[in-house]
Amino acid sequence: MAKYEKLIPRFLEYVTTETRSDENATTSPSTQTQVVFLHKLMDDLKEIGLSDVKYNESNGYVTALLPSNIDKKVPTMGFLSHVDTADFNAKGVKPQIVENYDGESIIKLDEAGKFVLDPQEFPNMKNYKGQTLITTDGSTLLGSDDKSGVAEIMTAMDFLVQHPEIKHGDIKIGFGPDEEIGTGADHFDAKDFAADFAYTMDGGPIGQLEYETFNAAAMKVDIQGKNVHPSEAKDIMVNALQVAVDFQNALPSDEVPEKTDGRQGFYHLLSLEGTVDEAHMAYIIRDFERDGLEERKAFAAKVADQMNAKYGEGRVVATIKDQYYNMAEVLKDHMDVVELAKDAMEAVGIKPLIEPVRGGTDGSKISFMGIPTPNIFAGAENMHGRYEFVSVETMEKAVDTMLKMNDLNVERN
Repeated sequence: MAKYEKLIPRFLEYVTTETRSDENATTSPSTQTQVVFLHKLMDDLKEIGLSDVKYNESNGYVTALLPSNIDKKVPTMGFLSHVDTADFNAKGVKPQIVENYDGESIIKLDEAGKFVLDPQEFPNMKNYKGQTLITTDGSTLLGSDDKSGVAEIMTAMDFLVQHPEIKHGDIKIGFGPDEEIGTGADHFDAKDFAADFAYTMDGGPIGQLEYETFNAAAMKVDIQGKNVHPSEAKDIMVNALQVAVDFQNALPSDEVPEKTDGRQGFYHLLSLEGTVDEAHMAYIIRDFERDGLEERKAFAAKVADQMNAKYGEGRVVATIKDQYYNMAEVLKDHMDVVELAKDAMEAVGIKPLIEPVRGGTDGSKISFMGIPTPNIFAGAENMHGRYEFVSVETMEKAVDTMLKMNDLNVERN
């Protein structure tokens, strides 16, 4: 029998609802499917008995309160997850359950066997011997990032409501949109959320505890070419695609995601489209140090200037916008929040894996809004594609960790 009876049924229901975000949209949330799902979560929060359940029209967040059941005042703790899924097919998700995985076998995702989870290619699978895995059918992502977090938070709150003998202070819940496109927390209402500290349940494998992220910027490069017939092109044509190639080649070739790890930053070309007449490129720029991010931005701007000097002023327009900053700048002064999560993990038999995130979370922005918000594992592996999977046992441990964090928050205050 499952440790938390409704955890997996909730998760399976949630992932079959399509909530992909859209970076080209101008609305928040960026897709109507997220709005529909967020309102469904409101119904679920009300059903399990939470209070002050509401949808914020200005930022797309659903928030709720589990009111304190003790006399003394303890800090208000928050838990947050995002509802959107990444830029990969998310329609018609058909989860598959693999029980008692042996840690060695290849798992066939689709019937034809075109797509498989092979431990030789994905050695992380060997960590799940004897556990129950939930995979895709090879045609979509799973959506464990971050509907695992949504289901875990819902389950932990349900458990506390059903067990009033467990003492707790006020606990705030938030489910938000558009994390995958980096805009979800831009307008988060920290004052209304009113938590003293919070955690995003949005990490990967069991034990992940993250309080340091990249500093991040996005860059768009728009190139205007000059198209004439090839027979008359000499000294006249400016091929926008060639300028784009030159721009990319002028960036450090070893400072890309596929050649960096640990604390190394990078430039990442996300897309390139265009014709001889015009071309458009999209990049993300990442560095763990704020000064490092500024240096990378300045270097990219310098490359654009060099292209304009070569091809004509105004040919290349590089627009760079900061996205989020390293939340360690805030959390270094609130390490008690990190220690609470660390101690809770150890208390439920988990070895904490404290390491910098080679990415960002909504907590990156929310921490700078006055609510220290580290990130905790939710279970997803191989995120953002058809090879995504999650362990049932890891999701259960995530709920255990939240419940233990509550216990420690009450005991220590």
